[in-house]
Amino acid sequence: MSIFINRRNLRMPGLNTSSLPDLIFTVLFFFMIVTNMRQEQLKVDYRMPQSRQLERLTNKQAMAYIHIGRATSQQHAGATGMVIQLNDRYASVADIDKFVSDERARMKPEDASNMRVVIKADRDTPMGLINDVKQALRNAGVLDIIYSADQEDLR
Repeated sequence: MSIFINRRNLRMPGLNTSSLPDLIFTVLFFFMIVTNMRQEQLKVDYRMPQSRQLERLTNKQAMAYIHIGRATSQQHAGATGMVIQLNDRYASVADIDKFVSDERARMKPEDASNMRVVIKADRDTPMGLINDVKQALRNAGVLDIIYSADQEDLR
């Protein structure tokens, strides 16, 4: 029996990397699940109005978005400086009926019957333009309208 061990012949074992691809794909899958990809490119700038009483939406499946704000390019600005964006293009109030019918055609039948429209408008948007949009939505058969706002600071 030898008390002394020859350390020259001992080597550090190699690192086992066989589970590394599983870990990488798990992290990739996690980020794919939790990331919300923007479906449309915003072409309007808007500052959200502020409110004290807000409700968070839970089911966002049957929703269509209408953005109203200042045009990023000056060639599309209207008389008031506010424009309407439906999906990825500028539109007028007359285009809302076709927009609603196209959105309903893309949805599942059970979601189409519960369709809601979210209006994201600038805080300085004239109320006449908002009323025109609401009237066009009413004519298109959409009666559930949600207004988007930010939480008001209570300092």
